[in-house]
Amino acid sequence: MMFSFAVATLRHRKAGFAGAFVALFCAAALVCGCGTLLATGLLGGVRPERYAAAPIVVAGDQNVHQVQNKGKGKVKEKAKPIAGRAWVPAALADRIAALPSVRSVSTEVTFPVLLPGGPTANSWGHGWESAPLAGLTLASGAAPSAADEVVLDAGTAARTHLAVGSTVRARTAGETLTVRVVGVTAQVFDAQAGVFFAPERARQLAGHDGLFSAIGVFPAAPSAAADVAALLRSTPAGTATTTGTQVASVALARTGDDRGPVEFPDAANAQVRLVSMGGVLGGTSLLVALLVVVGTFGLSIQQRQREIAVLRAVAATGRQVRKMIGGEALAVGLAAGVLGAAAGLPLGSWLRDRFVALDVIPANLPVVLSPFPAIAAAGATLLAGWGAARISARRATAIKPVEALGEAEIKPPRPGWARIVLGVVAAAGSVVLTAVLTVLHSDQASTPACFVAVLLWCTALSLLGPLVARAGVAVLGLPLRASRVGGYLAAHNLRAAAHRLASVVTPLTLLVAMACTILFTQTTVDGAAGAQRDRGSVADFVVGPRVPASAAASVAAVPGVRTVTRVLHTQVRDGLTRRSVQAVTPERLTDTLDLAVTAGDLGALADGTAAAADGLGYRLGQRVRLTLADGTPAEVTVVALYARGLGFGDLTLAHGPVAAHVDVPLDDNLLVRGEGVSREALASALRAEPGIGVLDRAAAQSAGNRVSAQIGYVTLGLIIAFVAIAVLNTLAMGITDRRQEFTALRLIGTTRRQVRRMLGWETAASVVIATVLGLGIAFAVLTTYARGITRGTAGVAVPVGQLVIVVAGAAALAAVGTWLPARVALRAGERAA
Repeated sequence: MMFSFAVATLRHRKAGFAGAFVALFCAAALVCGCGTLLATGLLGGVRPERYAAAPIVVAGDQNVHQVQNKGKGKVKEKAKPIAGRAWVPAALADRIAALPSVRSVSTEVTFPVLLPGGPTANSWGHGWESAPLAGLTLASGAAPSAADEVVLDAGTAARTHLAVGSTVRARTAGETLTVRVVGVTAQVFDAQAGVFFAPERARQLAGHDGLFSAIGVFPAAPSAAADVAALLRSTPAGTATTTGTQVASVALARTGDDRGPVEFPDAANAQVRLVSMGGVLGGTSLLVALLVVVGTFGLSIQQRQREIAVLRAVAATGRQVRKMIGGEALAVGLAAGVLGAAAGLPLGSWLRDRFVALDVIPANLPVVLSPFPAIAAAGATLLAGWGAARISARRATAIKPVEALGEAEIKPPRPGWARIVLGVVAAAGSVVLTAVLTVLHSDQASTPACFVAVLLWCTALSLLGPLVARAGVAVLGLPLRASRVGGYLAAHNLRAAAHRLASVVTPLTLLVAMACTILFTQTTVDGAAGAQRDRGSVADFVVGPRVPASAAASVAAVPGVRTVTRVLHTQVRDGLTRRSVQAVTPERLTDTLDLAVTAGDLGALADGTAAAADGLGYRLGQRVRLTLADGTPAEVTVVALYARGLGFGDLTLAHGPVAAHVDVPLDDNLLVRGEGVSREALASALRAEPGIGVLDRAAAQSAGNRVSAQIGYVTLGLIIAFVAIAVLNTLAMGITDRRQEFTALRLIGTTRRQVRRMLGWETAASVVIATVLGLGIAFAVLTTYARGITRGTAGVAVPVGQLVIVVAGAAALAAVGTWLPARVALRAGERAA
């Protein structure tokens, strides 16, 4: 019976439920979009391009593994991707080729080659012997045979405007070469540039003696894959190479879509990033959605106090009314959840495209449009709407039938003791989590905790909203009464309808707090890191980017140059923990870098040693086992600790051992120190190195990488958009419900202008209260975040222009959300009068 009442109520109160529908629709779309990112990271596969013609590809394991003993005979193995490409022993190719089920094998080496006009990432050189892996054929020209001859894939030839007979300067890790194009393939590579050398020349340029980056296997019998896998299982792990300086990883046989991650080793890291971002963003979105939906349904129930009171007065039980309201929520939630989830699928595709544009994930990692995120989003939205409606209705249906009409007509709803207790608990939890931020020193841990702290503060505000609103009105009451009509009416309205004010203040506060947190966490980290780099870099000039060894030698030969420090950035694993690394040439390092050493001696840095940032748990003399970018294990001794880890990385290692184990051993930059050295002299020495420039120290520090900031703006910016819609939605619901009030004011002689002024004062009061609360929450959290992430060396960095935009944007949003519905409501009220 009550369900039929619910359907009838929906039919006759379409406008009243429009706000709840909008909130649930946006929540479902946002959660589904984030879930699509998560599904892409978990289920997505990278299409092979250069290995497309090889049925089986043998390559190194791209993960570092750790076995954990859980006790009682239970063990758990965890794996994390390494930063680069794992190589395998060259001798393995002969053993595979000797299998009866194998027809032939093709080997490959991979090394960076940059061409003018070509891409600066995923531009790789190979030997022509690897052409069968992609089924390459020549559209023109011939195969390379001399040391200076190359073949280009058709896509690279078109992008660089090169053809057979062209001569070009190609930058490799060791030097910049003059090469001649002798062939162009018929095939096009979309996700990379392919430059093919003669086999022996390619192996020299790769610099990995006795190792191959991959072995392609062409079977002669269906059992080839099983035979190769059995052979690899019998091959000892960690086989040393002929040089004795590198260690090959465990070899694995890949088939089908598993070949893609071998060809694009950054794909595994990209998928991990997608899972992480999708999980964090999805969880944050769900919490925000719950907060917004509960507030929206709370306002809707408050607006129906009289209707609920009539039902209670005619003998409807509280359970029946709650069942009716729950039925309404289920009906609205079902429609909004299904439509919102459908809208979330293209939203997920758009997010994936944005991350591709930012080089966060490879272009050939397609979005996975799975039904599971849509089902989960629709289900979560349905449950959130039902739960929010039932919770919001509990106070309205708990009063006695005789008291119901009186309370609906006279008294505004008061928060119950349970709500107050929960609000106090949430506030206490917010204080604790905010304080915990001071001891979190890594961005991976502190950033999610930072946003959770903001949401927890806003949850406490939502629960204690009416009390906070009354306090705010008490403070603002005197200045409001300075306006004899509009301000006077506004003050009385706000005091009498604190619950309505709270429903507006909560999303506005969330908007200001979240926007400030998103913007200023990034500016705080960038500012602190930039300050550390500015104080720590004492070089006269910076040369870069992507500098080969020959350029370093040319700079060192310039008269007056005393020190040239080669700097290469990469990542390693300490156990499963990822550490950022700067690899530097140790000779006279203090001439160019001041890392603010707190213990030990940076002059002791050499092969087999390391300097570590303070606060990461390292100590002097400690032996640390690391996994380098290509999976090679290494052990180093900590000889120094330094304070400027935010600007210069978690670990500082010697250049030589690190450069031998990265995919792109081109130096990120050179730090140059000398006497009487001019920029012109350095530029002259680098004339034969196209694409490499000379910067002074100040200019180099201003050229920071903003990709991480853009990722945050794209992902968490969606939450801001959702909250902004919630603000407009809440304001529209509140204004539309006041048509009778506006009509009564007009009938007693209040002019339309005075009513608009009253609404303007109410909106201004809401904006002031929300801005104060939002900035208070944001800066409380940001202050402890900055103290933790910078270890107390820097405070919150707040660009004034961005702060003004946030505050002005919130005010403009509130003004639009008030003015448009008010105009409609006033006209409707006048027509009714």
